[in-house]
Amino acid sequence: MMAGATSATAAAGAFAAAKARGPAAACPWLVAAGGRRRSGVVRCDAGGDAQAASKAASITALEQFKISADRYMKEKSSIAVIGLSVHTAPVEMREKLAVAEELWPRAISELTSLNHIEEAAVLSTCNRMEIYVVALSWNRGIREVVDWMSKKSGIPASELREHLFMLRDSDATRHLFEVSAGLDSLVLGEGQILAQVKQVVRNGQNSGGLGKNIDRMFKDAITAGKRVRCETNISAGAVSVSSAAVELAMMKLPKSECLSARMLLIGAGKMGKLVVKHLIAKGCKKVVVVNRSVERVDAIREEMKDIEIVYRPLTEMYEAAADADVVFTSTASESLLFTKEHAEVLPPISLAMGGVRLFVDISVPRNVGACLSEVEHARVYNVDDLKEVVEANKEDRVRKAMEAQTIITQELKRFEAWRDSLETVPTIKKLRSYADRIRASELEKCLQKIGEDNLNKKMRRSIEELSTGIVNKLLHGPLQHLRCDGSDSRTLDETLENMHALNRMFSLDTEKAVLEQKIKAKVEKTQS
Repeated sequence: MMAGATSATAAAGAFAAAKARGPAAACPWLVAAGGRRRSGVVRCDAGGDAQAASKAASITALEQFKISADRYMKEKSSIAVIGLSVHTAPVEMREKLAVAEELWPRAISELTSLNHIEEAAVLSTCNRMEIYVVALSWNRGIREVVDWMSKKSGIPASELREHLFMLRDSDATRHLFEVSAGLDSLVLGEGQILAQVKQVVRNGQNSGGLGKNIDRMFKDAITAGKRVRCETNISAGAVSVSSAAVELAMMKLPKSECLSARMLLIGAGKMGKLVVKHLIAKGCKKVVVVNRSVERVDAIREEMKDIEIVYRPLTEMYEAAADADVVFTSTASESLLFTKEHAEVLPPISLAMGGVRLFVDISVPRNVGACLSEVEHARVYNVDDLKEVVEANKEDRVRKAMEAQTIITQELKRFEAWRDSLETVPTIKKLRSYADRIRASELEKCLQKIGEDNLNKKMRRSIEELSTGIVNKLLHGPLQHLRCDGSDSRTLDETLENMHALNRMFSLDTEKAVLEQKIKAKVEKTQS
């Protein structure tokens, strides 16, 4: 973790005290692996005295902030990513932190209610659980997010830190761009992750949850992901998690019996559909699909004519497993579908098939318990076991990744230039407000000297337009030098220099004012 500058301890303490007096909601995802989701809301009936005390605490927090703002401002707002992936944590840990897509808005709301978090987004897939934030303070923001993750999963923060990765600013942005491009996937160039990044933006737009910086970063990540796939051959021969699962099953079956193996798929979602597609590519002619409803299975059957698809309802899942040599599971179930007890009562597999029933589980949370492998005639493989398939093309992966990095760097520079250009906006507003106050004050003095009785409406309007015109012409030059589209790094550097110069010349103290406004907004949000 990168160390930040010292910040205002007193301000943070008072602010935390103010927050503690506001309403609180219990996190609804405190679940263990295979457990059920629990939710609850802490009710708070605050009377007049409590509201008064809360308001007083808010004022105290702001006053203490003003005293120590100079130290606090040394820690500028940072973009950060805190998370774990297939590269850093086992599936047993990832599944405890997994957040279902329909719960992303709730998670974002809880994260942005933390003291030092301004914006947030959640990217939760079978291979990763990553939280992207804009933090007022790097150290405090990271600590709050880690504590939130710990409470959500039930995993002690000390244990979580052993598996978490934390990246800041350009490193965090580059990571997201690489994720979107498929460079950080278990299977290089896989396309499903780009669709999942798009879904984060779509979900945020529908719920209004994403802030300005996070929204732009994810949209630029989508652009980077598209460019990498269009301008390089990274997707040539690339496989998905589903196809790697099929490949793994074929590797474990006796070569002479691969095509005659009885295949069962549980779950007909996107990943399940891809399993069927890749079974066809391997030459399989029949697959049994267990699903809650028949409609999705019918849709797959209509699209894929080269394989016989037999539908069986969820109530017949164990009977279907008894007739299968290979069982693929891909459902959103939060509890285990197959345990050791289930496997023990299933009939044995023929020696021609190796005498072992294969369970290939590509779900997170997992659908199949790891304990199945303790049963003599059963073996279970999960998403972490797919590494065996993808390691074969390691050299080709490295070469393709290097080609993609050039595009990633270009898109990263474009995003950072845009973000830097935002720094001038508060200065533009502050300078215009400063000039307008002077204009209004001097205009009032002038009108008092002339006397209201000596002015008609036309004369008064002419004097007001004169004062406005003078101010606008005087501000035109400085404001032009504060506007930048971020496309030219040299112009951007000059613009930022001009911004700092104007801040000094007119004592605008913009950074402090912006930070004070952010703190004030956080306190007001807590009180609402």
